[in-house]
Amino acid sequence: MKNNMNNTNNEKQDTMAAIGIGAMIVFIALILVAAVAAAVIIQTAEKLQQNAQSTGDDTTDEMSGKIQVLNVFVNDDDGYVVYFRLAAGSDDVSNAGILWQLSCDDNAGGLSYLADDFAANAITPLDGTGAVTTAEAGVAYRTTLVADADPLDANDPDCGPDHLFQNNIRATLYLHVEGGGTTYDVLKVNDNTIGAVVV
Repeated sequence: MKNNMNNTNNEKQDTMAAIGIGAMIVFIALILVAAVAAAVIIQTAEKLQQNAQSTGDDTTDEMSGKIQVLNVFVNDDDGYVVYFRLAAGSDDVSNAGILWQLSCDDNAGGLSYLADDFAANAITPLDGTGAVTTAEAGVAYRTTLVADADPLDANDPDCGPDHLFQNNIRATLYLHVEGGGTTYDVLKVNDNTIGAVVV
């Protein structure tokens, strides 16, 4: 007789066990969803951090790897002397890593365009030492830019002081540092004599 059990009591116990198993399944599902959500959030945060670091590095290179033009003078009929230095915090830059572009109106409805790097003409520190191949931050330098491709050929690109002065036009000078920033300057020649300041 002790082996007999009440049917009502058994049904209650079965129902309680089913609720417990259901709750455990829901709990495990919540843990899995939370784990997947955490993985997505962590992955997104890592990607954002990498993008921010890359952007910060690029911005630093662009701002610090830049040329500061101190002054420009007329060198001769066909060129300029440029006094410059690297921006504060810049890394050393080889003369071949500094590029220049010069463009102006050709006075015939077109555009004259010249480009080269600073390796074409020596860069010389202003302290009187000889020419160098690497520009260092905190040191002022000078170099010459040849702005007339062929002085004997009137059809070749010409943005030299004589051309600007005689035609009362301006030239645009860009100085680029490879992997760094760009400096922009406008050249206006009010006096084409050697040594005159270009504004």
